Amino acid sequence: MSEEFDYIVVGAGSAGCVLAARLTEDPAVKVLVLEFGGSDRSIFIQMPSALSIPMNGTKYNWRYETAPEPGLDGRRVHCPRGKVLGGSSSINGLVYMRGHARDFDEWEGLGARGWGYRNCLPYFRKAESFAFGADEYRGTGGPLAVNNGNRMANPLYRAFVDAGRDAGYITTEDPNGYMQEGFGPMHMTVKDGVRWSAANAYLRPVLSRPNLKVVTHAMTRRVLVEAGRATGVEYLVGDTARTARARREVIVSAGPIGSPHLLQRSGIGPGAVLRAAGIEVLADVPGVGENLQDHSEIYIQYACKQPITLNGRMGPLSKLRIGLEWILFKRGLGVTNHFESGGFIRSDASVGWPDIQFHFLPAAMRYDGKQPLKGHGFMVLTGPNKPRSRGHVRARSADPREHPEILFNYLDREEDREGFRRCVRLTREIVAQPAMDPFRAEEIAPGADVRSDDEIDAFVRQTMESTYHPCGSCRMGEDAMAAVDSELRVRGIAGLRVVDSSVFPSEPNANLNAPTIMLAERAADLILGRPLLPASNAAIGLAPGWESSQRSGRPARPVLGGAL
Repeated sequence: MSEEFDYIVVGAGSAGCVLAARLTEDPAVKVLVLEFGGSDRSIFIQMPSALSIPMNGTKYNWRYETAPEPGLDGRRVHCPRGKVLGGSSSINGLVYMRGHARDFDEWEGLGARGWGYRNCLPYFRKAESFAFGADEYRGTGGPLAVNNGNRMANPLYRAFVDAGRDAGYITTEDPNGYMQEGFGPMHMTVKDGVRWSAANAYLRPVLSRPNLKVVTHAMTRRVLVEAGRATGVEYLVGDTARTARARREVIVSAGPIGSPHLLQRSGIGPGAVLRAAGIEVLADVPGVGENLQDHSEIYIQYACKQPITLNGRMGPLSKLRIGLEWILFKRGLGVTNHFESGGFIRSDASVGWPDIQFHFLPAAMRYDGKQPLKGHGFMVLTGPNKPRSRGHVRARSADPREHPEILFNYLDREEDREGFRRCVRLTREIVAQPAMDPFRAEEIAPGADVRSDDEIDAFVRQTMESTYHPCGSCRMGEDAMAAVDSELRVRGIAGLRVVDSSVFPSEPNANLNAPTIMLAERAADLILGRPLLPASNAAIGLAPGWESSQRSGRPARPVLGGAL
């Protein structure tokens, strides 16, 4: 079976859903979207507080696992990726954080021409519908709903923000606006109490368009290449093989693991890797699958003096009440991801913009919801957000059902190991502030006896987990190791692009869903040849005295936007 389309998009994740909506705005453009997963209608996907269920199961999750990580005493680390309409935006933690303005200027400095903050900000605004109003940083007319859950109703959220101020840091009303640095509210992709995934925001409203076809449970085997040009794809639905032809382009949006894996299975990637996997080399592109990076984090947990934490709501009857309130009224604890406050700080003086992130949770448990503290507790999830360690994704064979080798090389660089030591010590300073006195009891993890560098290093090796922000494995740029150019076109193959977080040159200092959606919004204009949105000249907030002070509690000064 074979059909012909203008564009074929592989993957209905965060980027693929955006492309499906934007490319089909022109009724003359015919688009096919292929997704191996199925429906996202499950209550466990749509209810924000149930996020740990789809994230840790197998129905909606590829359940990737790393190779033994040398820096983690040989541990294998879970690397979840969405296998469902909406992709990882349907199973993630729903956090909406864009990254610091300088992160995108850094992209441009690394060779991604046209991807500086001044170019990206208009597309963040285009995508967004912010619950608290528009300004030169925030948008209210876009498909992606963003709010703050229950507005930090639990007093622990505000106590953590106040503790940051007590420790000498600034506070920020909007870390996605002028000033990212500091302590303040965190935002999430929720609308009317429902997870506002890319599927809900972008794909579902356009499914009735006659020029859009979405095929679920479709396993893409390879991109078809003829005379150096991508002409279509070969895919399976069950055991039935099908082909689809692309008149204009094939767009790979399978994510930071799936995209390099598909390219390599198609004969596009490092020649030595392909030959070792028994795959014919069509284009020797050494950067495909390299430069893989990820955010990682540890949990710093405390017992709580007051019975106000989520640990008291873990019983079956409490969960039933939360679920019923959500089903009937779309309110209560079911409408939030529980990450309602947090912070971004710099690890040292002379660091120009934040490189440490805090997620505060009024509970003490694992990120997957398991092993909750018996009694009441809270925790800070933290890690260095500008990792230096790099890894890879490498196909083992041409079989799409065989997972690739994934290695992040966590803690390979001393800078990352030192980053975690600073995270532990700085977090302890913050939680020790007077604002937390009414709530803070003993430290549960790492524990008060873990003090030296060696002790902290051992704790990190044993407990560090992925923050689920892989990226960079098909890096964009203009040098020989860039897998795609600045317009996201794959090197050596015409008519083929990659549009997802695999093209990020480096990790933004934030969660990755928001910048992935922004990237796809801008990519749609590039693909269609439409005029790009005018660049912004909005000011960038940098902490006063950052050159000489690690923390500053004084009002911030404006700095005009521009490259580093």
